[in-house]
Amino acid sequence: MPKQKTHRAASKRFRRSKSGKLFHHMSNYFHKNVKKRSKSVRQARQDQAISGGQAKNIKRMIGS
Repeated sequence: MPKQKTHRAASKRFRRSKSGKLFHHMSNYFHKNVKKRSKSVRQARQDQAISGGQAKNIKRMIGS
């Protein structure tokens, strides 16, 4: 059976930490930030952790 190929879109959107956790960028951050609260913009700078069944599927897609 051949090796599973990496899902290229998923590999660009998600990253894996050294401990194995998956992270992604929060949405609504890159433009039109003037009308948003500074707290929302500040929190959107940080990566959001992914857990549960979603993490399992994404790990399978990115091949880790």
